[in-house]
Amino acid sequence: MSAYAKPLPKPSPISRPFWDAAKRHELMLQRCEKCSKFIYYPRPRCPYCMSDQLQWQRLSGLGKIHSFTVVHRASNRSFADGPYVLAIVELAEGPHLTTNIAAASEAIRVDMPVQVFFDDVTADRTLVKFKPKA
Repeated sequence: MSAYAKPLPKPSPISRPFWDAAKRHELMLQRCEKCSKFIYYPRPRCPYCMSDQLQWQRLSGLGKIHSFTVVHRASNRSFADGPYVLAIVELAEGPHLTTNIAAASEAIRVDMPVQVFFDDVTADRTLVKFKPKA
């Protein structure tokens, strides 16, 4: 594994379960026990009903592209190796995630089926990305 030069997420006590699951190659999100809604990004309370009764639930990792853009000019020099596809993926279970799509930008389209993949960028950090569904 070569050295990864881009900034990496710094898990907080609240987000650590998400990153630990990614390391195990599992996609997990919080789900509110009161209103049953999924929550992304991780936080201490449900943004829909303000309950603190949140549990981590494994998701299928399947979804579709809801929206996307091709980034040609990165806002940070660390990401200047573009272009790259930044997208909002609507998961099969309903929630939306902002993520990268690992595919040529010309091949990407709205509603395209995608599946999660886990990019082990360092020995202790795995990033959650998506690719066209096989």
